[in-house]
Amino acid sequence: MKIGSLSLDHPLALAPMEDVSDAPFRLICKRLQADLLYTEFTSSEGLIRGIHAALKKIAITEEERPIAIQLFGGVEASMEKAVEIAEQFRPDLIDINCGCWVKNHVARGEGAALLKDLAHFEAIVKSTVRATRLPVTVKTRLGWDDKTIVILDVARMLEQCGAAALTVHCRTRAQGHQGSADWQWLEKIKKVISIPLIGNGDVKTPQDVQRMLETGCDGVMIGRAALNNPWIFQQSKQYLKTGELLPEAGAREKIELCVEHLKLSVQSKGLWEGIVGFRKHLIGYLKGLPNVASLRCELMQLEDLGQIIDRLDRFLDKISCGAAL
Repeated sequence: MKIGSLSLDHPLALAPMEDVSDAPFRLICKRLQADLLYTEFTSSEGLIRGIHAALKKIAITEEERPIAIQLFGGVEASMEKAVEIAEQFRPDLIDINCGCWVKNHVARGEGAALLKDLAHFEAIVKSTVRATRLPVTVKTRLGWDDKTIVILDVARMLEQCGAAALTVHCRTRAQGHQGSADWQWLEKIKKVISIPLIGNGDVKTPQDVQRMLETGCDGVMIGRAALNNPWIFQQSKQYLKTGELLPEAGAREKIELCVEHLKLSVQSKGLWEGIVGFRKHLIGYLKGLPNVASLRCELMQLEDLGQIIDRLDRFLDKISCGAAL
C-alpha cells in the first residue's frame, strides 16, 4: 500500500496506546519487525501550550521510521497549530485520533465524539490536511453505538477530505474495549474507498492477522496483544510467509528482552520514571514462566536498575538449572 511516498506491503502496525506505546516500547516492537509505528495520542491543546509531557510524546528517532505522530483535538485552529509543531519533529505521517472512547475526551468534543457530528469531523480533517504537506491519516471507530454505525459515510468523507489512509477499530464508541470487533465492516469499507485501509481490533494471534488481511484491508494494526507479546509482529510475519507458527519465546528470550526494554526505558525517561513506567510491562514478559507471582511483587518494590537486572538474572539462572524457586 502507498501512503504519500511511503510504500509498505501489508504492513503490521503498532497501535497508538496511551502510556504504552512510548519510545522504548516502540523501539522494542520495531526490532521485532513492526512495520509502522504510531506515537501515543497527543493533545493538540497540550502541544500549542508547550506542555513538556505532550512535546515528549512526539519526540521520535530515526530507528523508529516509518512513524506517525498521532494528534487529537476538537478545535480546528488548535489542530492546525499542533500540526505545525509536530512537523518540526519530522514524522513520516500525521494521524488524527477520531476514535478515543474515554469519557473525559469525548466530553470535550474530541476522539470518538466526532462520530456524532460528521460536519465537525470533516472540518477537523480538512483543516489538518490543509495545514501540512505530510500525509494525514485518520483512526476511528464504526460509529457511536450499534444504532448509529456511520463508518461507510465517514470513509467516503475522509477520502474526499484528502486523508491518505484510514484505520478502523471495528467496535463502536459505546463498546469501548468490550464485546467483539466486527471485522465484516472492513470488506464493506474497502469497497467504498480507494485509499489504504488498516484494520484494528481483536488481533491477538498470527492467525488473526491473516484472517484480517483476508477481508481485503491493506494492513493490520495490533494493540493490546503486543503489550503481552511484542513478538507477535515477528510471529505474524513468519506465519504469513510460511504458514508455520514460531514457538513461543522461551524464558531466556523473555528475560533478555525485558532487560533490554527496561534499559531503554531508563535511558529515555531517567531512572525513577523509567523504572516505574516500565512496571506495567512485567506481566507480559513474565507470563508463562514458573513461580513468577512472588518475583513480580519483589520487582515492583525495587527502584535500583542494577538490583532489578540482578534479580532477573538470578531468576533466569535458577530456571536454567531447574532449581526450585
